[in-house]
Order: sequence, then structure tokens, then C-alpha cells
Amino acid sequence: MVKYAVLRRDPYRRRIVAHAVLAAGAMALLASSTTGIGPGVPAAGSTTAARSVILLIGDGMGDSEITLARNYTVGAGGELHMDRFPMTGTYTTYSVDARGKPNYVTDSAASATAWATGRKTVNDRVSKTPDTDRAVPTILELAQRGGFATGSVTTAELTDATPAAIAAHVTDRSCQGPADMALCPADARSEGGPGSIAEQTVARRIDVLLGGGRQRFEQTITEGPERGATVVHRARQRGYQVVTDADGLGAARRGRPVLGLFSAESVPVEWTGRPAAAAGTAPQRCVRTNPGRSSRIPSLEAQTRKAIELLEAGASRKGHGKGFFLQVEGASIDKQNHDADPCGQIGETVAFDRAVKAAREYAARHPDTLVITTADHGHSSQIVPMAARPGGLSATLVTDEGALMKVGYATHVGEEGQEHSGVQVRVAAEGPQSHRVLGSHDQTELFTTLRLSLGLN
Repeated sequence: MVKYAVLRRDPYRRRIVAHAVLAAGAMALLASSTTGIGPGVPAAGSTTAARSVILLIGDGMGDSEITLARNYTVGAGGELHMDRFPMTGTYTTYSVDARGKPNYVTDSAASATAWATGRKTVNDRVSKTPDTDRAVPTILELAQRGGFATGSVTTAELTDATPAAIAAHVTDRSCQGPADMALCPADARSEGGPGSIAEQTVARRIDVLLGGGRQRFEQTITEGPERGATVVHRARQRGYQVVTDADGLGAARRGRPVLGLFSAESVPVEWTGRPAAAAGTAPQRCVRTNPGRSSRIPSLEAQTRKAIELLEAGASRKGHGKGFFLQVEGASIDKQNHDADPCGQIGETVAFDRAVKAAREYAARHPDTLVITTADHGHSSQIVPMAARPGGLSATLVTDEGALMKVGYATHVGEEGQEHSGVQVRVAAEGPQSHRVLGSHDQTELFTTLRLSLGLN
């Protein structure tokens, strides 16, 4: 037993012991019960290795964003699918500057780099060190080397910060396509670099890539032996099935990698409504069908289910007992928060929650799957009293319970978009190694959880 005097002198050690006690208690409780999913299912916090891991990222989905979606849809006393995980903790999200000092409010690139590599970096950088600007191996790269099938699904462009962090290494997140390399001179192919995020993503030959960003992949490669070809042409040459709508995704065959490009930029949101305004808005109901979103675009849930199906088939085909690693991002929770659009934001949170449901249903049938859901950072929306007069923008919603809910946004004034916040965010899990999310941690520790869960060196 650790002496109390030692713990008092060493707060970090005291924290580790506290986490160990918490985890041990949870494991003891779980060992005496089952998950309730079905016969033969191990306890939710099993310490055995996982065959597969599904990581779901709600971009900008802090506790306020989760609560907004819960209140509006299932009610203040209800539960979203993401509320039903047996293991829940929190992690901190700060980034660093080039000297390693904290930057208390991260962007999505530095944040995604943290769990993708286990290393903190400067804002706008993708899976490279903050000081020397050198590439750091990502969890997806390690999974590939370990023989796992891999996939990435997003409602953003596939070259956006969060999917980029597991698939590419660039100095600046803006370097998405061959024509976008102005801020990444060292990454240019003319300088011996790996090229843009789109080029690196295709070269990585990830088994399943689904999202937006067709405009990046249609850019022409201007340097190197592939000069003159578009990135999507190179993808086809590398064996990718390129699909652009729900029918194409449904028809995608097993045995070859799939690149789904369902929109030129980010995938259009599912819900619409009046954005917040300086004087507030009249009470409104959200419109749950966005006329600007084609019915040919598959939902995030549908993309997640298809990705799991393809990855499971690919892993089984390899025949060595390894499963898959899949990252799923609900990206526009963040983007609608920036626009102070509560209906768009809530709709994207609900869409993400349906993807969580799809992952949990797969895990119920395959209990050797670790499912984790979390966010990259918090954001700007707040639930405020109806009598409040927020200093920025606000909107009033009529929830499904028939009650009024006021949402305030006040991290920027005037026409500028809203900003991220530096708060800690939720991380929740079920399946093998899920006890590792208990307590309070830093975002970089998620990388260790993913790596150890898949038995990767």
C-alpha cells in the first residue's frame, strides 16, 4: 500500500492511485454482473484485448451540445444512445505552442493529433511535432502495420482536420489538396515531401473512406511522377471503388477499398432553422428535413453501418484473427456551432447519436469490440434562462416536450463566427479495455487506450 505521506507530497501519484482504485471498484462490480446485452457477453470493462475498435468523435460536442440535443429530442429526463455507455470519464483538450507551453483552447487539428499520435502539437498542425515539425506515427498507421483493416467516416471533407490526423502529416491543416499547399512547403512533393492530405490519404490505401470533399480529390497533381492526374484518378489506379451516392455505397463490393465522396465540400446538414440573432429569435421548431441535402446522400448512420460491414468482411478475409479500426466523425456539430445555428447543431448531434447506436449494436453482436465516443473540444453554445439577455446571439427553441429552451452564443461579437472553448469533454466507452476511460485524463491518453486495446506496439 502507498503511504499517505508519500501521496500527500506527490499529487500526480495520488491521482494515479485514485484512478486505480476507481477502476478496480468498477471491475469488481462488473465482474459480478453482465452487460445485459445477451448470454456469453463479457463484462463491459473486460481487460482482454479488443479484436476491433470503433472510435466516434463528435466535433465540438461538449456537455452543453449533448444536453441541447437531449433536451430537444428525448427530453430533459431522457437518454441519448451516447448516454448509455457503462464507462464514462473526462479528458482535457489543450494544445501547445512551439515551446511546449499550453494553449488552453485547441483547434481540431491539434486535438485530433493528440489522440491519433499521443503527442500534443500546435494548433492547425496535423500529426507532426510542435517544434521540429516531424511526422509522428498515427494509430491508423500502427493498426495497418498490425494487420488490421482500417476506415474513416466523416460528415466533413475527408481532408478536414479530424480525418486527416489519422491518415496524413502536414504542417498546416489547410493543405488539403495539391492546389492548397501554400502553407506546407516542406510537405510539397517537389521538396521530397508526401504531398497534400488528399494525396497522402489515397496513398495510405485505407480500406474504407467515406465523407465529403470531392473538390480536393478532383484537383490535379502538379508534382512528381503522378503529375497531370487527379487524386481521384490515382485512387482508382490504386484499386479504389469510387462512389458518390447512397446507391453506389450500397453496391460497393467487398474485397477492394472504397472511397465515398458524397459532396464537393462538407456534407450538408440534416436539420435547418433560424440561426441565433443579436435580439434573439421568436420561439421556433427545427425543420428536420434540409431541402439543401439530397436524398442521395447517405446518412452518417448508414455510412457507419456500411463501413463496419466492409471492414468486418475485409478483416475476415485476411484470416488472421485481427479485426478493424474505424473512426467516425460527426463534424458539423462544430461547424453549426461556429455559425450559431442551434437547429443545425442539434440535428447533427442527433445524426451522430444514431451512428453511436449503429456502433453499439455491432458491439452487442461482437462483444470483442471496443466502442468509444468522445469529442475533440468543447464549443460555444449555452443553455440559458428564458429571462437571460446573452451578450452575443441567442435563439429560442420549442422542444419535443413542448417547453421553451433558450440557447446563447457569446464567444465572438458582430459578424465573426463563434469559437471553441477550452473545457474538458466527456469520453465514454464499452467493451474490452473500456475501464481505461474512467476518471480524468488528458486527450493524449486516448491514443494509449486505442493502442493497447488493439495490442499494438
